[in-house]
Amino acid sequence: MDIYSNKFAIMVIMVLVCILALQVLTNNSSNQLIDSETCELYVMDHKINAKKYLNEFDSKCMDFKNLNP
Repeated sequence: MDIYSNKFAIMVIMVLVCILALQVLTNNSSNQLIDSETCELYVMDHKINAKKYLNEFDSKCMDFKNLNP
């Protein structure tokens, strides 16, 4: 297969689109959210409808909180 052919270009584009789609689908499954008051990451437990905190903090949120006391 010649790399200058149209079929090769279409195949490469299709592979890249599939990789991008897989990344988007796997990224949305984590459901990590940020608490606006404490900047702590949490996930929602849908069985009991409660937050489960992960003891991790979002650095961008912390920086924003420090700029606006």
